[in-house]
Amino acid sequence: MKTHATQAAHATRAFANRNANFKANFKANLKARFAATLLLTSFLSACATAPGNYLDTSRLKDDGQHESQPAETYPVHVIDATVVAAQAQAEASMPPRPLPTSTFSDPSQYVYRLSPQDILGITVWDHPELTTPQGSTLSAGGTSTQTIAGALQQPYTAALPGQADPYGQTIAADGTIYFPFVGRIRAAGKTVGELRDQLATGLVRYIRNPQVDVRVLSYRGQKVQVTGEVKTPGPLAVSDVPLTLVDALTRSGGTTADADIQRVRLTRNSKLYVLDANRMLDAGDTTQNVMLQNGDVINVPDRSNSRIFVMGEVKTPIQLPMLKGRLTIADALTQAGGILDTDANPRQIFVMRGMREHPTTPDVYRLDMTQPDAIMLSAQFQLQPMDVVYVGTAASTTFNRVLQQVLPSVQTLFYLKQLTR
Repeated sequence: MKTHATQAAHATRAFANRNANFKANFKANLKARFAATLLLTSFLSACATAPGNYLDTSRLKDDGQHESQPAETYPVHVIDATVVAAQAQAEASMPPRPLPTSTFSDPSQYVYRLSPQDILGITVWDHPELTTPQGSTLSAGGTSTQTIAGALQQPYTAALPGQADPYGQTIAADGTIYFPFVGRIRAAGKTVGELRDQLATGLVRYIRNPQVDVRVLSYRGQKVQVTGEVKTPGPLAVSDVPLTLVDALTRSGGTTADADIQRVRLTRNSKLYVLDANRMLDAGDTTQNVMLQNGDVINVPDRSNSRIFVMGEVKTPIQLPMLKGRLTIADALTQAGGILDTDANPRQIFVMRGMREHPTTPDVYRLDMTQPDAIMLSAQFQLQPMDVVYVGTAASTTFNRVLQQVLPSVQTLFYLKQLTR
């Protein structure tokens, strides 16, 4: 009887031990499965939020592939020879910018008209008492016994407006001057020849066959303002020599290195015009070299609105100013140090361009650098101001970045398992 009781006790203990081992193994397996599920969940969530700079291309579809896609997808124009040719044709057929109207469209027809504050030199032959600057007269050889330039080099003290002074005749604010025997006459708005004839007509009653000469000693009545990216900004006098846009830039010391000469702004009569001085300098387009007139304001902007941004898997993300308004994809990638060999997806070279009608809707182009003609196309596709060149991320790089993110969690689970053994 004792033997049977002992055997029964051993069997009971063995069953209890097997049951305990089963429960322990079940719990361990359950924990392992839970840990694996947790790890897989974290891995998948990490894939959705992969670290680093990458582009979600799910909303980008090549031309012809987006008809059945949701409305928020953006069509992608694949850069090929057809796209490059169409771009060149569109650039060639682009209508010219409106040009300002001018009184004199032909410099050969330009005539300066006197203005208030101009200083005149008036000479009456053999009558030094009527000549200004005072004491200057013409000899038989037609030369002045007192040079006007020498007189103007001396300290200038202006007389009353419109009155004669030792250094010339200043046109008053109302546009008149006073001359002996002739009285007060209007000078502003007249040419030098017209004023000379008027003075001679007024003197003929007192002087037999008067010989009168009129010239401008100092042009102070008409000015053009030059501002912005020039070396010497400030006012420029308008004289009897036609003043053009290039003349104004040259007389202002030239432009600075950061000047955007493709978008020179001219304000005339409260209207703004944009002139392309580069087209005149490089292509000989003289229509851009407009003749300036009194009251014009020239502003040479910097290149802050003519930048290109290079982002993504490149060695040096960078913003680049356009060179004379031109920059290609090849230029941009070269200056950014090229694409990253191990991280970049050469099939995803994107150009993001904002459309004028819808600034928040990108116009997207894609270049596949694995194609044989891609190098030539990259050197021909012209970028536009404020374009964004983005180099996509390779799938392997995204996986590696996710792995680097979840690897610490895997190591933690491994150490916990070792500690619980």
